[in-house]
Amino acid sequence: MADWIASDHRHFPGIDDLDRVSLVGARRRARDAWKSLGLRGGWGELPMPDADTFRRRFNETPRPSQVLVQEVAALMGAPGLMVVEAPMGEGKTKAALIAAEVLASRFGLDGVFAGMPTQATSDPVFGKVRDWVARIDPDLSSQVALLHGKRRFNKEWQSLLTSAGNEPDTYFDGIEEDEFGLPDMWADPDEAPERRAPAEWFLGSMRGLLSPFVVGTIDQLLYAATRTKHVMLRMAGLAGKVVILDEVHAADVYMSQFLQEGLRWLGQAKVPVVLLSATLPPAQRRALVAAYLAGATGQEEDEVELPSEPTGYPNVTAVWPEAHRVRSEVRSAETWRKDLYTRIEVLSEPVTAQQERADDTISPGDKAVRALLRERLAEGGCALVIRNTVPRAQATYAALRAEFGDQTRLLHGRLNAGHRADRTEECLDLLGPPDDERVRPDRLIVVATQLAEQSFDVDADLLITDLAPMDLLLQRLGRAHRHAWEVRPPLVKVPRIVVTGFEPRPDGPPALLPASVSIYGEYLLLRTAAMVLQAEGGTWAIPGAVPSLVSRVYGPQAVVPEAWSGAESTARDRWKREQDERQRNAEPFLLTRVGERDKPTLAGLHFGHSRGVSGDEQFQSLVRDGERTIEVVMVKGGERGFHTLAGRRLSINGEVAPDLLDEVLFATVRLPATLTEVAERELSALSGWRDHPWLRYTRALVLDEDACAVLDGHQVQYDDQLGLVVDG
Repeated sequence: MADWIASDHRHFPGIDDLDRVSLVGARRRARDAWKSLGLRGGWGELPMPDADTFRRRFNETPRPSQVLVQEVAALMGAPGLMVVEAPMGEGKTKAALIAAEVLASRFGLDGVFAGMPTQATSDPVFGKVRDWVARIDPDLSSQVALLHGKRRFNKEWQSLLTSAGNEPDTYFDGIEEDEFGLPDMWADPDEAPERRAPAEWFLGSMRGLLSPFVVGTIDQLLYAATRTKHVMLRMAGLAGKVVILDEVHAADVYMSQFLQEGLRWLGQAKVPVVLLSATLPPAQRRALVAAYLAGATGQEEDEVELPSEPTGYPNVTAVWPEAHRVRSEVRSAETWRKDLYTRIEVLSEPVTAQQERADDTISPGDKAVRALLRERLAEGGCALVIRNTVPRAQATYAALRAEFGDQTRLLHGRLNAGHRADRTEECLDLLGPPDDERVRPDRLIVVATQLAEQSFDVDADLLITDLAPMDLLLQRLGRAHRHAWEVRPPLVKVPRIVVTGFEPRPDGPPALLPASVSIYGEYLLLRTAAMVLQAEGGTWAIPGAVPSLVSRVYGPQAVVPEAWSGAESTARDRWKREQDERQRNAEPFLLTRVGERDKPTLAGLHFGHSRGVSGDEQFQSLVRDGERTIEVVMVKGGERGFHTLAGRRLSINGEVAPDLLDEVLFATVRLPATLTEVAERELSALSGWRDHPWLRYTRALVLDEDACAVLDGHQVQYDDQLGLVVDG
């Protein structure tokens, strides 16, 4: 860090006269540079929160589970790990922030890192964290950094930056890595007004975690557990903070290897960690607790003494090392509202190859969804339809829009960056929690993919969803009747979930959509389908039944009918082999590997480190083992040169005027995995972008006047309503 600062040409211009070199001069230059850099810590020393702190921070009375979290944090005798399991919409994030205050006050921590599962879920939490720290100290709200590749499109983040500047790495020698995702805007150091964003030095490559308060994707923590260059700066950014990680159940077996490695290091560094989840399988909780304690106690995971299992819900599990032993506290509380008895319905869908395609023909499945919505929303109401793939979401949206018109919305990962940001904000605004200004639409249908699955604070009157593993199915259910609206239309007054995307059969296991199987695997889908069909026509008591529903699907007990047992056994064997293979695939990239954890140093770290890893795409491929995808920037091209997607003219070589930069980057879109190889082979930056600090590493997808292109025989078209549509 000191080396990077000293190599800043603006603050340390070169000296070409040896007679001018002196210790006094060096000290003066260092003082001036430090003042100009504007680096600062967090809140310093915090007073211990009292019983009224929650109300002062959030202008509301804490719920029993939120009180419990604060009380348990105050009982911890040393920095440790807290696991908070509570229903969707219970207010876990606010509880975690108060716990962070308690832990920071007791153990001298000076900041917070809040890690979320996705970029979309990071944005609303960024606003919550800024509001929270402003209640502690108004000057701190400007010191919260947002770390993800699409922060440029976050309006609140943009408002913090005073002006656009030059590329950060222009001023720092020897730094080749790009900021994760799109490069950043910098404030002009020559401008006098007080900076309203974190010190500009924090905004450069690799350094975002060094800000006192950080909100970003969980990937930021996962990167700190990888064998990569400059990993020590990432870990330095986490040390001295309270770490909050939300929706930790979403980490699959591959990601979990990096999460557990990160927890070992945080335990060793005495960094308090708060983990949040509504649907955490018991085995995953035990693995996360064991990993942290292994680091905190210097033991291996299988030697760690684990706490007792929680019995109630919501619950808090806290562990910490004290006097050469592990101490723990496991408590439960009453949920803030009574169980909602959610009706379970199954909407059978014929599973054919045709169902997997988005074309001009309305599939039987979409016809059934349309008929159901026509019936249930006859007197108004808001519905959320979640599909497992983008093509299914696009086809369903097209079928519904033909009948319901402007009362439909579409949200998925193949919208361009600008459309996705705008639509996410619109959905949160239309279907967010009750307040004095919000008026719910008379009728609205949102069709979405997994973007709406978790940490997406919307309230639907009716949920229709494709089959997914139980924990994720319950997360989706958490978007229905999420808030206590006093009036709902009569036909959707009773909470219900309609599960579709599979075809039940009387004499054997159901037919599953191949696309769903490729995402989630057959084993968990079969076990979840069995429990859905068992409950069909009845109800689930939500949230009270959540722990038992999750543990039954992920546990060893039998849940499928006898006629399915053969198919389930085969699927389980395949699932177990795949899990073991994915776990092995992560091992070469872990910061410390099996058999190395008792070494006193990381000597030899860079022998066999992950070479050539820089930028958002490469890092995501390192810590996430799904099919690799890349982003491109769409422009229109023709005989008269290039234009933005909106039609504004660029130069003949694609040079971008400063006032058009946002419009160009607005058109960033992620291609499907099937086009990754051809895009890497055939797409590159426009010639006019090669000297541009923010575009030179960007691949351009040149579309014709009809917004179409052909890649390796696939026709690609960008439609303002549907997003990126891929055929062929």
